[in-house]
Amino acid sequence: MPSTAERDFYDVLGVARQATPDEIKKAYRKKALQFHPDRNPGDAEAESNFKEAAEAYEVLSNADKRARYDRFGRAGLGGAAGGPPGGFTDISDIFSAFSDIFGGESRFEDVFGRQPGRRRGQGRPGTDLRVRLALTLEEVAEGVERQLTLRKYVGCEHCDATGAENKEAGYTTCPTCQGAGEVRQVSNSFFGQFVNVQPCPTCAGEGRTIDEPCHVCEGEGRVKGEESVTVEVPAGISGGHYLQIRGAGNAGVRGGASGSLRVEIDEKEHEHFRRDGLDVIHDLYLSFPDAALGTDATVPTLKGRAKLQIDAGLQSGRVLRMRGRGLPEVGGGRRGDQLVQVHVWTPERLSEPLRDALEQMRLEPDLKPQPSKGNRKGFFSRVKDAFVG
Repeated sequence: MPSTAERDFYDVLGVARQATPDEIKKAYRKKALQFHPDRNPGDAEAESNFKEAAEAYEVLSNADKRARYDRFGRAGLGGAAGGPPGGFTDISDIFSAFSDIFGGESRFEDVFGRQPGRRRGQGRPGTDLRVRLALTLEEVAEGVERQLTLRKYVGCEHCDATGAENKEAGYTTCPTCQGAGEVRQVSNSFFGQFVNVQPCPTCAGEGRTIDEPCHVCEGEGRVKGEESVTVEVPAGISGGHYLQIRGAGNAGVRGGASGSLRVEIDEKEHEHFRRDGLDVIHDLYLSFPDAALGTDATVPTLKGRAKLQIDAGLQSGRVLRMRGRGLPEVGGGRRGDQLVQVHVWTPERLSEPLRDALEQMRLEPDLKPQPSKGNRKGFFSRVKDAFVG
C-alpha cells in the first residue's frame, strides 16, 4: 500500500474530487468505523488507516485547506512544515477533533469503549491562537528562526493549573452527573427511544467541582500572561501557508490541554524581485547603447550581487536565466532560478546635442526596427541562459 505521504486524500476517503462536504463527512465516518483500533485490536495497519482517514478529512472538510490542496497538493498545507496536517499523535486526539461526526464523545465511546488517556477531571481545552509573520524573500530563501512573544492564557503557578486552593484534596465528585461528566435525557416516541447526551451543566463535563477556588486564578487554573515561542520557518515556504505548533496556544481551563498556535506566513514586497513559484524575477533596464553594443551589468540576487554579461544586440523583452539563484523547494532538493527580464530604457528628456545626434541616427538604415520571430514568442520561449561572472 502507498505511504500516507504519497496517497491522494480523495483516494484515502474513496470520494470523487467533486464530492460535496456531506459526502466527504459520510465517507470519513465509514472509514473511521471500519478501521478503528478497537474493532481491529493489534492491527497496526488498521490504526495507520484510521489516522490517515482523519488526516484526509481534516483537510477536505475545511474549504480553505481543500482549495489549497486542490491547487498545490500537500505542499500547500501547513503540514508540509512538519507532521501531518492535523498534527494527530494518538487515537484519542483524532477523536477529540471529530467527535461531532459520531454524535458526541460518549456515543462514540459507547460503540468502541472509553478511550485511554481521556479521563474526567482534566479540564476544558484551551483555544487556538493565530499570528502573522512577515518575511523577506531573503529569509524565505534561507529559512529563519524567530522568537515570538505571545500574550495569552498560561497555567496558574499558584495552584499548578488545577484551579483549587488545595490542589491535593480540593475537589468533590459532581452531584449532578456523579462524576460521569455528562448527563443523559431519555425520551420515548412513536419511532422508539432516543437518548440525548450532553456535557454536565454543573461541572462543565469535568466530573468534579472545586471546594475552594484558587485565590489567584479564581478557579480557572490559568491567568493572563506572556510566553515566548521559537518558530522555525523552513526555507522555501510561500506566503499564505502556515505553521501549526501544538500546545503553544491558550492554556486550558483547570489543566485542560493547551490549544495550538497557527503562524501564518506573509511575504514582504521586495525592492528588486517578484516571485513566481520557486523562481524570482528581476527587471533590468538598459540604455540603447548598452543593449546595442553589449555590456557587463551588475544585478542583485538573493545572496548579494552578481555580474551579468549582456551580449550585443540584445532585444528588449529578452529574459536571461540565472540557474539555481531562485528559491528552494520546501522539503525537497530542487531550487528555482532567477529570471532577468531586459527592458531597453528610453529617456524622457534630451539635451539639444543629443537630440541632434539622434535625428541623424534616425536616418541610418541599420537602426530601422526589424522585428524578429523571437520577439513575438511567449515569455518563457524568450528565456536564454545568462553568463554570470
